[in-house]
Amino acid sequence: MKIGVISDTHLKNIPEPLGQRISHYFNEAAMIIHAGDVVEPGVLDFFTGKDLRLVSGNMDSWEIKQSAPPKLVINVKGYKIGVIHGWGSPTGIEERVEKEFDAIDVLIYGHTHNAASFIKNGIFFFNPGSPTDKRFAAKNTIGILDIGKSISSHIITL
Repeated sequence: MKIGVISDTHLKNIPEPLGQRISHYFNEAAMIIHAGDVVEPGVLDFFTGKDLRLVSGNMDSWEIKQSAPPKLVINVKGYKIGVIHGWGSPTGIEERVEKEFDAIDVLIYGHTHNAASFIKNGIFFFNPGSPTDKRFAAKNTIGILDIGKSISSHIITL
């Protein structure tokens, strides 16, 4: 199963050129996960028709904070995926967000704007970075998780 992963969009809506690029990469995704900082609900219109899962971040509008949980767990192909935005300094964020979950296989997070994909403590950590803001990062990115008998990831530079 292919999952498109995005975070930290920080926009009121997605400009058409950026939307086309994201659409190209997420076209075959069975699910989209947004790891927070949507900012305004209009950004979500871009994902209409997709199975969208969303958590709230520290920069979201009141509407998003009211409708999206701060964290969630999704079961996909026998794997438990924890999703949370994150908070505080980029340094040590993985340790902070890991403590928010019990017995997960994958931890998707955002907040740092810096893409990451690695295994630590038996957990597959995945941060898609930000498609719009390069604070703490050298490039704008989104991500893909492929979940089947195993888990693989792809960080995509936009």
